Amino acid sequence: MNRRIPAWAVVAAGVIVSAGLMASVASADELPVTKDSQGSYAPPKTPWGDPDIHGMWPVAHLQGTPFQRAKKYGDRMYLTPEEFAEQDKRQKAFADRYNKEIKNNKIGMGHWAEIGEATHRTSLLIWPRDGQLPAMTTLGKERSAKMRSSYQDINWDSPADFDSWDRCITRGMPASMFPFMYNNGIQVIQAPGYVVIKLEMIHEARIIPLDGRPALPTKILQWMGVSRGHWDGNTLVITTTNLQPGPSMLNVGTIGSRSRNNMPVSKHMKIVERLKPTGPNTIDYRITVSDPEDYQGTWTADLPWVRDQSYKMFEYACHEDNSMIRHYITSDRAKRAQEAKNNDKK
Repeated sequence: MNRRIPAWAVVAAGVIVSAGLMASVASADELPVTKDSQGSYAPPKTPWGDPDIHGMWPVAHLQGTPFQRAKKYGDRMYLTPEEFAEQDKRQKAFADRYNKEIKNNKIGMGHWAEIGEATHRTSLLIWPRDGQLPAMTTLGKERSAKMRSSYQDINWDSPADFDSWDRCITRGMPASMFPFMYNNGIQVIQAPGYVVIKLEMIHEARIIPLDGRPALPTKILQWMGVSRGHWDGNTLVITTTNLQPGPSMLNVGTIGSRSRNNMPVSKHMKIVERLKPTGPNTIDYRITVSDPEDYQGTWTADLPWVRDQSYKMFEYACHEDNSMIRHYITSDRAKRAQEAKNNDKK
């Protein structure tokens, strides 16, 4: 029997959980310090006086670093020299698939997937300290069970059985800020009073005002949320709210994300990003996510960005002649019809 939960109970629970989240991570200063986030660097200024962080910041080099930490490492944030050597060997073997395909006159995953470099990090996730995502709440589990995706072993009968990424709508937030197996370009564009973060995947542009304006009313929800930014010294701080539920919080293509594209996002999710320049061509990108409706705690990931002005964004022509959804549905229906026919003959 379905039982409706009173609205006041949901709100009260959210307030209680939110208080717990604030107690667990009181400030950015209390989070673990990585080697990439250390030191102070004064970047050059734009003509209007803001720290200059413009440029291309692709994250393909992080594709080989898992989002979550393998449990065998516990709270350890870095690999030993021996562990790093083993990871480096694996990554180079994956990267060599490209050359092998050229040699064998074929094109496969060696040409399709971008292979990241070996890093000394055990995970991108730095909080909780064990490198594991917080567990879902009961409500989060219920929502997760209702999510649909082409990555799931389900029957496909309508477009509703596919997620927003399958349908070329959006990859969503915060998933869009993490590496995937291709289209990892991130471009930062600056203008007086604004920062724009342009994403190669689905070619979305996050337009972030810096003038102190409030977020939009809570009833207005957007796929990528509503972002507002400000400078904290030389660090750009971006707060994103008003997220439209639907996309998965993380996507299956991000290694170690524990996801079949079924990690819910609620309209109460809050994302805080901090972009701290650490050198002429490096930024320490840190993102903290809280969603008291769906998850039992906050999490923080830390990604070292490296500027690469030679990087060129490819066209992400997802919608043009996209017949994937129709083919999934028609082929799955045909398969089930054939299976039913075979069963009738038994």
